[in-house]
Amino acid sequence: MLHIALLGFGVVGSGTAEVILQNQKQVAAYCGDEVNVKYILDLRDFPEHPLGDRVVHDIQVILDDPEVVLVAEMMGGAHPAYEFTSAALKAGKHVVTSNKEVVATFGAQLLDLAREHHVSYLFEASVGGGIPIIRPMQTDLASNEILSVSGILNGTTNFILTKMKNEGAAFADMLKLAQQKGYAEANPTADVEGLDAARKIVILAALAFGKLLDPNKISTTGITGITEEHTALADKLGGAIKLIAHTEKIDGRVLALVSPFLVLPTNPICHVDDVYNGILVGTNMLGRALFYGAGAGKLPTASAVVADILDILSGRSTDRRLPHWQVAGADDVADVASLSCRRVYVFEGCPRCEAKAKTALASEDSVWLCDGKFAVISAKMTATDADAAIQTTGLCPILSLPVLD
Repeated sequence: MLHIALLGFGVVGSGTAEVILQNQKQVAAYCGDEVNVKYILDLRDFPEHPLGDRVVHDIQVILDDPEVVLVAEMMGGAHPAYEFTSAALKAGKHVVTSNKEVVATFGAQLLDLAREHHVSYLFEASVGGGIPIIRPMQTDLASNEILSVSGILNGTTNFILTKMKNEGAAFADMLKLAQQKGYAEANPTADVEGLDAARKIVILAALAFGKLLDPNKISTTGITGITEEHTALADKLGGAIKLIAHTEKIDGRVLALVSPFLVLPTNPICHVDDVYNGILVGTNMLGRALFYGAGAGKLPTASAVVADILDILSGRSTDRRLPHWQVAGADDVADVASLSCRRVYVFEGCPRCEAKAKTALASEDSVWLCDGKFAVISAKMTATDADAAIQTTGLCPILSLPVLD
């Protein structure tokens, strides 16, 4: 029998127990032995739960038990999750986690600690919920150079923006609906301001380029400034506004950012709606690969946690397969101003103004919207160059967004 412990018994923790119990035969067949949840660490008690008798309130009980070979951390927040994870690795126990904040902030240290103690530290569930993305980037795409990663990494904001587009609704109203449906927390700041997506793109950037950026220092713009007029204008352009997390390498430095983008229908992410996530990985050999599915939720996320548990307990994962990350220094980080892409600008004016804007932005794409407004999609350029070009026209844009196409 293989004994494990669960740290945290909230949505994901209880979901992990549910997956293990309901799929007990499948789990045992995959591992070659029965998997037993010996302990559950939580501040609360769960007397009505089938595993309620496994609850302990002191991490030391788990650390001191030599039978426990693996710990699944699903506590949320950086502390004490980081300290408990470090202690478990030092005790020679494998650790899996869904905690994006810990991985994005301390991942380089924890991976080094795991290697030092010859155990594994896996975190598939920290990005994309139940979507397999981390393991494919490490294994299936290992023969490729990863050029970029772009994606919808937050289901709450995608739900809100989808509803705003389809129903012509205001942000505040759709946020309330997301909260009523349980998609958004009472305090939705981490979602709507892009902080959640920032932590996730930092993890994906580290996987792609080996440098762990500070999630608190990357350029992050949320969706609170997006109005129903913006989503309607995007719709008339044939696209949709999405909160996109993006990373790529520019002149040897790693760029990562989170921002609303106009996503054109030529990009498959344009069609990822509702609470779903879509992650597009650009490579030098395969081209673009799309990973799509439920990016959050109890059982989708728990299924990713259990997949990591099974990977370790079956012997398929070893400390030799752990990625090597370095904490990024100032010289490793590209300025967001260096991002070169097409950009959409909306102006008010006459046909002569449209011609001036198209010439300045080297554009072949423009469309008249309504009430004397027109949109111009620039050639590929940096925001600095685009803004300088616009200044020469004397026009003032009423909306500007980077374009993903």
